[in-house]
Amino acid sequence: MRITTKINLLTTAWMLCIMIVINMVVYFSFMKITINMEEDSQFQKAGDILKDLDSSDIDRKLNSYLTDNSYIRIIQPQNKVIHEVTNDSLLSKKIKGKYVKTNQTQTYLISAEHGEEEVLIVRVPINSGNQINSSLEIGERLIGLESRKEMLRAILGFCTILAACLSLLGGRWLANIIMRPISNMIKTMEEIEKSGVPKKIITENKTKDELQTMARTFNRMIQRLQENMEKQKQFVSDASHELKTPLTVIKSYANFLRRHGLDDKEMANEAIQAIHSEATRIQKMTETFLDIANLEKKEILEINEVDLVSLCQGILKQLKDVYRREIILHFKDHSTIIRADELKIKQVIIILLDNALKYSNDKVEVFLENIEQNAVIRVKDYGIGIPQEEIKNIFERFYRVDKARSRETGGTGLGLHIAKSIMKLHKAEINIISKEGEGTEVVLIFPQ
Repeated sequence: MRITTKINLLTTAWMLCIMIVINMVVYFSFMKITINMEEDSQFQKAGDILKDLDSSDIDRKLNSYLTDNSYIRIIQPQNKVIHEVTNDSLLSKKIKGKYVKTNQTQTYLISAEHGEEEVLIVRVPINSGNQINSSLEIGERLIGLESRKEMLRAILGFCTILAACLSLLGGRWLANIIMRPISNMIKTMEEIEKSGVPKKIITENKTKDELQTMARTFNRMIQRLQENMEKQKQFVSDASHELKTPLTVIKSYANFLRRHGLDDKEMANEAIQAIHSEATRIQKMTETFLDIANLEKKEILEINEVDLVSLCQGILKQLKDVYRREIILHFKDHSTIIRADELKIKQVIIILLDNALKYSNDKVEVFLENIEQNAVIRVKDYGIGIPQEEIKNIFERFYRVDKARSRETGGTGLGLHIAKSIMKLHKAEINIISKEGEGTEVVLIFPQ
């Protein structure tokens, strides 16, 4: 069953339930109010009769209060009728007299000439001095009540049917309004499935309801998919371009060795050295690609408490032994603790220090500080720096400011991209401050 049909049927069923409840309330309220009004009228008549009642010519006085299709009785104990006047013999025969000591009302449904009719009986005790020795009983057909009830039932039934029809029409209109964005989304999805090309939903109205929110969310998702597809294409293109050069070098030297063999020792050694160097470069590049793929899958981090002071001291000792360069660590607190994945944070710091050492000949300084609720690491070099217009692109894949120099130093343009991804996983920040010709400072900000 379609959702529009379900919405239509549910709204109609709900409207019918509401109408039935309202009809019952209206019907029973009408009956209650009508009967109460008749009761009040009869009690008022009984009060007037009791005020005017004395021992002389009782039947004549009772006759003066008699209305159409009614009777009046005076009843003594043991239901003995001592006075009765009536203009409806059928009514008086069907209703038996009853002696009471308190005010009472009662309704009966009797079979009359034209069908069933409702009868209202009012009984009131008659006080004689301080004693009750008889009671007054007034009975009257409620002429026209049944016809009014039938008319009311017909009106309520007609209103119910009309409400059901309007509910069906309104439900269909409402269902179409609700389903329009969903139908557009389904149509767009089917087009995407057939063509394989992501596209957005065209929203006609700029309303702020949940359906428009769903459509906008779908469009944002499609935009993300398009961006990721573009990045994937760019990544494949860039990776192919990066791998093409070393593969060309390897192939050229391999062809040289195949043609000339090892006769020329010097040229053979040069070829072997070049092949080894380029193969090593490809291996490192492949490992870097794997790192990027793992980061993009947002793999689970191994979060532990990490002391940044001891971590930086260990990294600097290793790099000093490798590069034989001056790397200075500045810190005030003997311990700065954050919760992070130690291996990945170490990878970030090594990337930054490796860049600083490659692109500068002077000392490299590392500052470790606690600023408010954050732990801050600053890696500062005094090298060639980065032009201001290039800083915004520095975290992009394969982006290199000086491509010729980067190739000499073995750079792939992926290090800062990896560092940015790792910091993003830790909900931390990485910022670059640089001035061309004066040096670069990279700031890592970790929430403690």
